[in-house]
Amino acid sequence: MSADTVPQAPGKDRALSPLTGWTRQHLVHLADRSLLALRPWSTPGHARFDLPGPPSERGPIAGGLEAFARSFLTVGFRLSAADSDPHNHAGWYAEGLAAGTDPASSERWPTLADSDQARVEAASIAIALHESRRWIWDNLSPRVQEQVVVWLAGSNGAWYPHSNWQWFHNVTHAFLRSVGGPHEQARVDEFLGYLDDCYLADGWYSDNRPDGRGGNIDWYAGWVMQQFSLWYCRMSAGEPGIAERQAVYAERLKAYLADAGELFGADGAPLYQGRSLSYRYAAVGALWTGAVFDASPYSAGRLRRTCMGAIKYFVERGAFDGDGLLSRGWHGRFDAMAESYASPGSPYWAGLGMTGLVLPESHPVWRDVEQPAPIDLEDRVGAIRPIGWLVSGTRSDGIVRVINHGVDYSTLEPVTERPPYNRFGYSTATAPVPLPDGSAGEAVDNQIALIDKRGRWSQRPLIDTFNADGNRAESSHQARFARAEPTEGFDTGPALTCISVMRGSVEVRAVQIESPTDAMAEALVISGYAVPGKPSPGARTDLVSAAVSLTAGGMTGRSVHAVETAFGSDLEVPWCRFDAPNIDRWYVVALSLGEHIPVWPTVDSGPNGRPIITWPGGELDCI
Repeated sequence: MSADTVPQAPGKDRALSPLTGWTRQHLVHLADRSLLALRPWSTPGHARFDLPGPPSERGPIAGGLEAFARSFLTVGFRLSAADSDPHNHAGWYAEGLAAGTDPASSERWPTLADSDQARVEAASIAIALHESRRWIWDNLSPRVQEQVVVWLAGSNGAWYPHSNWQWFHNVTHAFLRSVGGPHEQARVDEFLGYLDDCYLADGWYSDNRPDGRGGNIDWYAGWVMQQFSLWYCRMSAGEPGIAERQAVYAERLKAYLADAGELFGADGAPLYQGRSLSYRYAAVGALWTGAVFDASPYSAGRLRRTCMGAIKYFVERGAFDGDGLLSRGWHGRFDAMAESYASPGSPYWAGLGMTGLVLPESHPVWRDVEQPAPIDLEDRVGAIRPIGWLVSGTRSDGIVRVINHGVDYSTLEPVTERPPYNRFGYSTATAPVPLPDGSAGEAVDNQIALIDKRGRWSQRPLIDTFNADGNRAESSHQARFARAEPTEGFDTGPALTCISVMRGSVEVRAVQIESPTDAMAEALVISGYAVPGKPSPGARTDLVSAAVSLTAGGMTGRSVHAVETAFGSDLEVPWCRFDAPNIDRWYVVALSLGEHIPVWPTVDSGPNGRPIITWPGGELDCI
């Protein structure tokens, strides 16, 4: 078998992995298969992969580096604990390192001083070099080693924004320090302080927010803020203070995973929320990291079930196209979900999901029998307090839903809502309507919106979380109405108090208008999840999204949006509308997402005027 020949996939092992059938050999096979599929798209010196598809806003050269660096991350994890390299990944990528860092080469990479994209990719290269050190770095010639150091050292003095990017700087400098290269220890320490300031509580970081607001949350909380922090320690072993820092980061990771590990459906799908979702199974990188650093709240078999379930979910739903390339998308190719900075090589950051390969075959995460996740066994509802989320997973349909009372991807000033962040609900089986509130002229998914006399729909660009605990969450926001161009900004509307109570697949959502304005709203609209009328390949076809009014005066209906998401097109959104809403009255709606319309709860007025919910099983909750 030649080095370029794709090996045959191993058979499923239902004795060791009764739920997924996948073992470490399956992950090794996937790594090899994905790396070999890239080779036909390589430049002659292997420094770039010029993949098909539209380039990012940074251009094809930066995109080619991105594909190299992110796939090299898979190489690093693949070779870290390996006793052989049958496909010569080490030799192939060593040639690419030599060509890419050679100033005289036609394939030379952009410098870190000139290219912000290069600063991002340098971090992946640094981690991969560390993990594959005995295979690649130790066998590079002194000249190539010097070239690599000079290229990485371009980060000295380069600009890194106040965000997760500071981890890209720090892991780059951890590698430079480990090989005696020039590094900025004072700046590393400064960035460590800033990143610590972004820590909220219970394991959660809010990216770019050192002010204690939990608004900036998505899967980056695990991809970078958690995993890169511990990899910085792994690359800095023996340095002063690192053991103590690693202990702190490990405790944070353990707390984070106790929540984040519940954000996967029974089919393996991660929660569809936030940007850059085309990294797909990078979502399990932090889970593997928990096993690497003995910082997992789960048993080894339970952790493997979630990690392999997520990876398998994408592999079996078309993430790799006919050429074996990872596409931009979720299931199959869906370029519309890519951010402007995403090149055809961007999805290869999914290589973070290969982190588990640094653990040898003898590790319990590979040796122990796979164990079910809680969603395989029972219904669960819980709160993630620092970020204002309620999380509900239901065994009957395998769906996880998140009710959002805290994440708004905010700045200090209100900006137009972003569908991946500002909606009231997200799930593992649906995606938000890709239109900001107010632009559609009708209900989009998971909103609480006022309609003013000019027909404008309000937005909630800034959220103030009051409480999230058990099965209840409460927040408030100022309803804001976008001004027409060329005038920028918002007109301020009333303040709204919003409360969610969750049981199983049903959310009861209650709204109270707290303060009057000069012109009261014409209507209040509360909407549910968007389900595609035409599901795409790989998406579920059995979903029912429903809404019903639990207080008088509510009119129900459905909007259909002729737009497309990663799950399909013709998006149907159920809603309830209350005309001429009054101040201080509670408007209560029940919403569900599942395989059928549930038996709805009822609502009565309590002694203090606050609604009391009676659930079908007799349980009571007070709004």
